[in-house]
Order: sequence, then C-alpha cells, then structure tokens
Amino acid sequence: MKLGVFTVLFSDQPFADMLDYVSSKGIEAVELGTGGYPGDAHCNVDELLNNDRALQTFQRQISEHNLTISALSCHANALHPRKEIAEPAIDLLDKTIRLASKLGVSVVNTFSGCPGDHEHALYPNWPVTPWPHDFQDILKWQWEEKLIPFWKEKNNFAEEHNVKIGLELHGGFSVHTPANMLRLRDACGDAIGANLDPSHMWWQGIDPIEAIKILGREQAIHHFHAKDAIIDQPNMNRNGVTDMTDYADMKSRAWYFRTVGFGHDTKTWADIVSTLRLMGYDDVVSIEHEDGLMSIDEGFTKAVENLKPVMVKESVQEMWWA
Repeated sequence: MKLGVFTVLFSDQPFADMLDYVSSKGIEAVELGTGGYPGDAHCNVDELLNNDRALQTFQRQISEHNLTISALSCHANALHPRKEIAEPAIDLLDKTIRLASKLGVSVVNTFSGCPGDHEHALYPNWPVTPWPHDFQDILKWQWEEKLIPFWKEKNNFAEEHNVKIGLELHGGFSVHTPANMLRLRDACGDAIGANLDPSHMWWQGIDPIEAIKILGREQAIHHFHAKDAIIDQPNMNRNGVTDMTDYADMKSRAWYFRTVGFGHDTKTWADIVSTLRLMGYDDVVSIEHEDGLMSIDEGFTKAVENLKPVMVKESVQEMWWA
C-alpha cells in the first residue's frame, strides 16, 4: 500500500513546489483535481489532452519526485437538473476519463450526482426518508430515469478507456451508502465503484470497517480517502445526522471533519488499513484534509505522522506457520 494525498490542499502552490513539498513528507502518490469542486490548480485537463509536450513534462516532473498518480478527481454534480451546471460537469468527466487513460491512471473520482424531482426542476432533491410516499416516488424516478441510464453509459465509456470510476459516498448525492453504491454498480457495471472516505461513514452512523467489508467482498473499492470525523453527541441529540448547521460553526455542529487520528485513535486506523488489505485493496490511501481546527500544513503533517506507522507495506508471500 502507498500513502498519498489529495493535492487540492496545496492549490496555492505551483505544481513543482507542491511535488517538492509532498515528496519531502514521504508521500508516494498524488491525487490531482481536474476541475469541478476540487479545481484544477495542478492538472489542466484541456492543456494536457491537447499538448503532448506539456503531457510529457507533467509526467516527467511526477516521476522525478518518485511519485505516482493515484487518481484524477473531478467531483461535481453531472446530474444536476439545470443544464448549465450538469453539462460542464459531464464534459469534464469525459475529458478526465480520457486524460486518465492517456496517463495510465486507473481511477477517476467524482460524485454520483443528485437529480431534481422532475424534468423541469431547478435544484437537486435528496430523499432521505421512505415516508410520506412522495419521497419514494421521487427516488424511483431519479434512479430509473436519471442515475442508471447515465452511469451505465459512463461505465461503458470508462471501460473503453481502461479506467475505473470511484464515486465518493457523500451526503447530498444519490450514492452515499454501501447499499446504494452496490445497487448502482449492479445496474451499471463493474467500472463503477467507491472512492471510500471513512469520515462520511462515521457521520451517517456506518462503521467504516464494516463498509470496507461490504464493498470489498464485491471488489467495489476503487480508491480510498483518509479523513477523520468526530461526533459531538449533545449537538447530535439536538440536530441529528443530517445537520444543516454551517461547517464553519463547529461549536454547534453534530459532527465535523478532523485530520487522521484526531477523531478516532491509532488502533481504529490500524484496523481500517488492515481491513482494506484483508479485502484485497493494496493501493493508495489518499489523505484529504478538511479539519477546521488545524492549518493545512499542521493537519497534513499530523495525518502523515499518524498513518505511516499503521500502513501495511509488505504482503505475506508464504504463511510459514500454517
């Protein structure tokens, strides 16, 4: 397994400076944003697709730092009901898949998207309760008319380019649990899988270790984010898991993100890494830092320090004791 980082943290740094910094910390892989919510500070998809010299320079700079690319990420809502939002997201996803193929990168990360509740809706509609039955009707329409047709097409497009799609299980989007991840995969194809982030499991009340087992048995983990979270139980009692309190108002929130080791202890993270390995994931653990109590440098550095001791670097070749 390799330790990586989602470089959106360092969007204010030039590409070469970012590579110098993360490699100096012992990072072995980078996850690069190509647009959408992560931005494209370090990976301009149009330039790299259309300029072979720029592509070669880009690849050389990464290899000179002894780094690999774990994924290209273009998180956005390609199923947004407004075309002016959805169409650029779809175009970006297609370009990112093409670029990943050209670079030999195996995974493109994004969100599943969330449609509206009818053809002329203006905003996404995220049903989270089975009753009143209106919500079931909305959910049925979203999956049958939007999610499955769209992702079946993208699954086939990704397969044609020898790329996998990692959907981040994230609240506010249609795929946010292991169950609806596997539902979409079953309907659309095996190129669709999870970019699993344990922080989004914890706040939904899902044990990330069990989520790894559920998805791992189906070989449905395509990428993994390392981010922690903490539950503030008094605020949870007040606001519930679907807390709409602004992320900046941390004192009032039911849950909030922490850097690795500051929401859950080292043993929990050792169990997460070991379970990933148990279920056949032997790829990159990519640090994502969104801790409102620490600077980027401190939060990233502590995540590296806390993950390095629990990373599994060498697989057993032979069980000499059995």
